[in-house]
Amino acid sequence: MSSSSPTPEKTSGLTSALLGPIKLSEQIIERVLFHKRLPVLLIFVLMTLWLGFQAVQIRPDASFVKMIPTSHPYVENYLKYRDDLSGLGNSLRVVVEAKEGDIFTAKFQDTLKQVTDEAFFIPGVDRSALKSIWTPNVRWTEVTEEGFEGGPVISPEYDGSAASLNQLRTNVLRSGQVGILVANDFKSAIIQMPLFDKDPSTGEKLNYQAFSGKVEELIRQKYENEDIRIRITGFAKIIGDLIDGAKSVALFFAIAIGITLVLLYLYSGSVTGTLIPIGCSLVAVVWQMGLLKTLGYGLDPYSMLVPFLVFAIGVSHGVQVVNTIRLEQSEGADPWLAARRAFRAIYIPGLTALLSDGLGFVTLMVIDIQVIQDLAVAASVGVAVIVLTNLLLLPLLMSYVGVGDKAIAKMHASQNKASSRWEVLTVFAKPRGAAIAVAFALLALAAGLYGSQNLKIGDLDKGAPELRADSRYNLDNAFVTDHYSTSSDIFVVMATTARDKCTSFATLSMVDNLQQFLTNVPGIQNSVSLVDVSKRVTSGLNEGNLKWRSVSRNQYVINASLAYVPSGFMNGSCSLLPVIIFLDDHKAETLERVSTAIASFAAEHNSEELKFEMAAGNSGFEAATNDVIGTAQYEMLAWVYGVVSILCLLTFRSIKTVICIIAPLALTSVLCQALMAYLGIGVKVATLPVIALGVGIGVDYGIYIYSRLSTYLLEGKPLPEAYLATLKTTGSSVAFTGLTLAIGVVLWLFSPIKFQADMGVLLTFMFLWNMLGALILLPALACLLHKREVVQAEENLHV
Repeated sequence: MSSSSPTPEKTSGLTSALLGPIKLSEQIIERVLFHKRLPVLLIFVLMTLWLGFQAVQIRPDASFVKMIPTSHPYVENYLKYRDDLSGLGNSLRVVVEAKEGDIFTAKFQDTLKQVTDEAFFIPGVDRSALKSIWTPNVRWTEVTEEGFEGGPVISPEYDGSAASLNQLRTNVLRSGQVGILVANDFKSAIIQMPLFDKDPSTGEKLNYQAFSGKVEELIRQKYENEDIRIRITGFAKIIGDLIDGAKSVALFFAIAIGITLVLLYLYSGSVTGTLIPIGCSLVAVVWQMGLLKTLGYGLDPYSMLVPFLVFAIGVSHGVQVVNTIRLEQSEGADPWLAARRAFRAIYIPGLTALLSDGLGFVTLMVIDIQVIQDLAVAASVGVAVIVLTNLLLLPLLMSYVGVGDKAIAKMHASQNKASSRWEVLTVFAKPRGAAIAVAFALLALAAGLYGSQNLKIGDLDKGAPELRADSRYNLDNAFVTDHYSTSSDIFVVMATTARDKCTSFATLSMVDNLQQFLTNVPGIQNSVSLVDVSKRVTSGLNEGNLKWRSVSRNQYVINASLAYVPSGFMNGSCSLLPVIIFLDDHKAETLERVSTAIASFAAEHNSEELKFEMAAGNSGFEAATNDVIGTAQYEMLAWVYGVVSILCLLTFRSIKTVICIIAPLALTSVLCQALMAYLGIGVKVATLPVIALGVGIGVDYGIYIYSRLSTYLLEGKPLPEAYLATLKTTGSSVAFTGLTLAIGVVLWLFSPIKFQADMGVLLTFMFLWNMLGALILLPALACLLHKREVVQAEENLHV
């Protein structure tokens, strides 16, 4: 095959358009790195100490606004009317439940009052909008012979006596809060706690970990006892529980490091070749954390797994460096020369792979959700430091100690063994085996495309899907759903008018039409608005006659019915009238159905005088997020594969080579989407980045294997022989890395955080399939795309 081997222009990065500057940088760095070892090492030590000091100061950083796409029309509408929609954005619900009896006992009411007072003084709570039956903004009304009467649900005369408790029961029934602030079975009551995005006392972003901790300490731990059970739901509690679950993330990270340590020693046979790559990968994580803190970033709960991915990428590159040093030392080089040659061999493919990783992660920035953009920054910073810690620091340290005699003997025996267990894989570098591998890949692609058709956007489960179904939060959320008429899944439509026009007959009648229209939309429990207030009072003004329970055409009657309006049903200028819609759940299909229905109604009935604009409420924000993710997921994949393909093309100058490297990654992405559909994992903020992260790790395998393979091809070896030589060196490293990392993350299945367990499944799958793709599909594609050369090689072998 030597006479007809793929040309250097097609197989080697040596002819890359980037050769000049990259090769020059390689030569400069090599001279400095290996001739000024002590000063360079001192710089690394000082940087590690300084960034380590920064890293220990990094704190969890979560924000409600970061979780939503602020440029989406829904969110823009909410932000425009934000001050008029108090309590319809980020809020917490605290449920006080009587384990025995009902809420109409002096002891229960005393506890409810204390919890309400406690909630009022927690920093970050919007006190003006706090609601419970003990707050003065929750009132009752009734019509008497003298006219309307009303007052706070808890009257000033309340003293805990039997008479005052009976009066309280009457007031609750007259307040319309049954099913809202009071359970339908009268066994529990809710305290609604709207939250600020910034702590009013400090002006800083609300610290959700600290806030959740205060709620636990000051409310649940303080007031839950043998008679009272406290339940808490809301975004702040989800984030708090996720941050608390970071302890399990750290535990599984430590377990993964331990597994990698043991397996790497068994693979390399070298203590230094085990400890130094693991140490450099951990240094990369420390540098990443330190740089993020220096740049003003925290660590978001949805970015908690990024440090492990940085560690995984670092190990992947570190194993390649150590394996190359073993090979060089087995051929007689001393540690210094072996490390230098390894650096020279690894620098260009390693830099190409890391550039592909980093730029691939940067493509996540196209998604207009800050938490994903922050994750992109964290991952990109991590990849950038790996260039320094694993491509520079690692060979520098190894130049002092080498891999040891045991590792050299093990490599020597492996290279000179008459037969190798890797020979079985060379069948895929021959036409028949290659055809079988590609045919299987095409079948897998077809199955993946078919399965991924059922992939859904957004949450597919009730409650908080990031947490286990039996987690305390999801059990609390299920309790609220089962015992109250209004779910925690709220979608708000904003009816906007000219100033002082929100109470006109034309406005109220059209809003009434919207609410009637919504009763026929599956997934909607009920809705409330100013219309319901007007209808109820108008009926009361007419002796409770149900025939009068409608929007009156007489403006004077409407005005009389709205003499007192509870807070939250209109703004001060009477130009905004929110319609609060309670949903069965926040599943993606429910949100899409509701959004589509409201959009069609708005398109038909919007006018200059009245417009229906979406959306506020936690479900409204989630609908906006799903919309952005549904559009961005394919845009992100296009950018990821586009960037990686261009870098591979510039490096190898061959479209065929690009196909060999990218095709296995694309197959893995499709199969991963099918797996998500099969397991019921939706594409959402927590899961969308994993595909890009998987591509970033997988491209390393392909680049290293093809770089080594092209080197042997340039030496004139036929493809099967060149591939066997590749398998004995780089291929074994790829197989080891893929299996080791998969074993490390598969243990995440046992995490109490479902988000981490889901990531464990997906990353395990991607690690393994990327490895198999690089070891099986890559040589098969190379064989078929260079079929003429392979046939000629086989003929030469027979001669």
